[in-house]
Amino acid sequence: MNRIKRTMVILTATVLLTSMTAPCFAAENAFKEIFEDSLYGGLAGTLIGTALIAFTRKPADHLDRIGYGAAAGVLLGAGYGLVKSTRSLAEMENGKVRFSMPTIIPDIQEPNSKGQTPIIVMAEFFRGKF
Repeated sequence: MNRIKRTMVILTATVLLTSMTAPCFAAENAFKEIFEDSLYGGLAGTLIGTALIAFTRKPADHLDRIGYGAAAGVLLGAGYGLVKSTRSLAEMENGKVRFSMPTIIPDIQEPNSKGQTPIIVMAEFFRGKF
């Protein structure tokens, strides 16, 4: 009986691991990416807000923290999605120019001979497909 159970578990695990595949596609448009990041941020914020209730004396009096956590998560997720989807100040694609907030990319270099660590900040101002 134990051998049959073990065989069934291995067979089930093999079928589940080989039949479930997650397709990997690039984001179709910026709105979809920002919406998904906002959704995930809202869910994470809701979980964090719910977890914070455990640290209060009367949890029933502080249920509003769930809403505050969700709202903060949505805003942070939308901000992250916006930054992730736009990289330069002006983008040219298919003959159309689009303006947006450039992504600022910090880069920490190796320490120099004086022992100082330089920090370089970069931003793309124009990007295009030719």
